Amino acid sequence: MRTLFRHQLLPRMKIVAALEFATDFIAAAGAMYLIYGSHYFFSLRRDELLLQAGIFALVFLLARFAMGLYQWQCCSELKEVFARAIAAYACGFLVLSVIYYLVPGVQMWRSAAAVSVPAALIAVLTTRYLLDHGLQGRLFIRRILVMGVGERAARIEALEQRKGQHSFICVGFLRLAGETCLVSPSRVVANINSLTRYVEANEVDEIVIAPTDRRGTLPMQALVECRLSGTRIRTYQMFLEKETGRVDPDSLQPDWFLYSEGFRSRGLQEAIKRGFDILASVVLILLALPLLISTIIAVKIEGGGPIFYKQERIGLKGKAFLLFKFRSMQSDAEHDGTPQWARVNDQRVTTVGQLIRKTRIDELPQLFNVLKGDMSFVGPRPERGFFVEQLSQQIPYYNERHEVKPGITGWAQLNYSYGASVEDAKEKLAFDLYYIKYYSVIRDIVIIFQTVRVVLWPQGVR
Repeated sequence: MRTLFRHQLLPRMKIVAALEFATDFIAAAGAMYLIYGSHYFFSLRRDELLLQAGIFALVFLLARFAMGLYQWQCCSELKEVFARAIAAYACGFLVLSVIYYLVPGVQMWRSAAAVSVPAALIAVLTTRYLLDHGLQGRLFIRRILVMGVGERAARIEALEQRKGQHSFICVGFLRLAGETCLVSPSRVVANINSLTRYVEANEVDEIVIAPTDRRGTLPMQALVECRLSGTRIRTYQMFLEKETGRVDPDSLQPDWFLYSEGFRSRGLQEAIKRGFDILASVVLILLALPLLISTIIAVKIEGGGPIFYKQERIGLKGKAFLLFKFRSMQSDAEHDGTPQWARVNDQRVTTVGQLIRKTRIDELPQLFNVLKGDMSFVGPRPERGFFVEQLSQQIPYYNERHEVKPGITGWAQLNYSYGASVEDAKEKLAFDLYYIKYYSVIRDIVIIFQTVRVVLWPQGVR
């Protein structure tokens, strides 16, 4: 769980997830007691009861995770939380039904399931309401002291003030020599006789090192004392990665690649991932065959042009390959031969194209790219060589995204809109580098689960 959630969930969301898992478990056990009757309920073996209630709670935990209910970006509005929770329990109920059909030994009575699902949903919605209107996350907020008052410190202050953010508050900003103040002047801490005493008096949980230039400006002895007394010390990049699930491309330096944690050897992980890609692509091609045939007919009837769109993209280690998609634009979308960025409300998109783009059906032919080995299910989106050449000249470290196979879905696609400019490409690189740094099979499974959220709540589709 630590590996799965370490860079995925904010600290308070881990507690919320555990609380809601317990709520589901209790709802399942309570419904079983109510429907089975006390005599039959207490005659059940303990492991049988734990298994039935545990499977129930785990399925709905994963369903909520897939719907983005443990990401602050999706939880800023209570009405959206409620909508996602209802969708999560609807999907979870379907998954649970399949599990009960395939593995009858873990099944609770249908009448008990019919009672426990709405009971668990109501309990979870009540919990979210109380946390939102009552505690407002105060129990889970970290108190941080920021070292620096410049550009990086200003970004942290902006993060603190973002809508729906309840994971940390800035106790103050410690001014260091030679910095121009870009944070709120009233929050600047000018002189501290003892950093250790200040940290203790203000109940600081974490110190973030965020000056523009660290050379010769940090009170190293005082920081060592704070660290030895139990206060967590983080660099600006470490803090940003934990809070946002991305790196800061503007502050990247070669030493970040050399010395930061992550970028582990992934030989075994890649072998497991390749096995999963082959198995899953074959199964999905067979399952999606009726949808593939229907889309072929629809595209052919509407436009009469080519059904598939083949385009050269850049993949692993900069190697070019042909990517397949259903054609969603007019046949002459690039009649002058010059590659163009996709645009919002792009007039080149056909009527059928709008539907298959919104539902991601246009991506299904890429299953054959996955089967062939040019792509994986999860990874950075492959770009055209024309754009890669431009972007690599304008964005530092852009080519590092080619250190893993490109994917149908990915961390950047979940967290950022469809790329349509150099600035968009830079922002997506921030998420791609984060993914590469913390690359793992478990993280890929998490991303696949969360892709369900993007399909049901379309984000970034153009």
